[in-house]
Amino acid sequence: MDGGGRAIAVLSVIRAVAETGSTNADLLALARSGVEEGLWLRAERQTAGRGRQGRAWESPVGNFYGSTLVRLRPTDPDPATLGFVAAVALEQVVTGLSPTASAVLKWPNDLLIVGAKLSGILLERAEDAVVVGIGVNLVHHPDLSDRPTTSLAAHGVRVGAEAFAEMLADSFARWLERWRGEGFAPVRQRWLARAHPAGTALTVRLPDGAVEQGLFDGLNADGALILRLAEGARRVIHAGDVFLV
Repeated sequence: MDGGGRAIAVLSVIRAVAETGSTNADLLALARSGVEEGLWLRAERQTAGRGRQGRAWESPVGNFYGSTLVRLRPTDPDPATLGFVAAVALEQVVTGLSPTASAVLKWPNDLLIVGAKLSGILLERAEDAVVVGIGVNLVHHPDLSDRPTTSLAAHGVRVGAEAFAEMLADSFARWLERWRGEGFAPVRQRWLARAHPAGTALTVRLPDGAVEQGLFDGLNADGALILRLAEGARRVIHAGDVFLV
């Protein structure tokens, strides 16, 4: 059932491979060959995993690395908001596994536990297809210089990548159906309900290298970050790296 009590058919196919370069790269190639929506590709290990803004994504065995494909329709909301669909679907799964873990969403699509990064989401497009890549630290977490990281295992949650893939595919399909049927609004509402509260101090590193500081003031209608500056002005930010102060 979805949030409105309606039954939704979940039509996901999950393929698993022991190793690949990048599940996103593989699905982009499959998208160009005409593969249908609903396919998930999961790898036990990636040799060339990547995150946002060209960063490498460490991929030791034991964590979840998977990508899925969405075929855009003329009536779909803004494709960029699919990152929020993935984020709320992921948060729902993690909260179900550990209701006391206090998972919190951070713009644009990070999931944090006790302020530490648990996962990453990467959207890439090929014509009418959007590939949604998701990496989740189930067992291992990297040591990053610019932000704390964590894993589900570090919070007492033991779940295998295969089982996690099935739960995530189910959750994503349901939120995708709501996004298509009801628009971005219910996804935005869920994201805001699970994000750090309004007034949280943020530092934003913009694509041009500039740094902006302010207080979290919500999302606009298309998912852009609203930052309240010291002098009271509100700035709308469409791209950047966000850090909790």
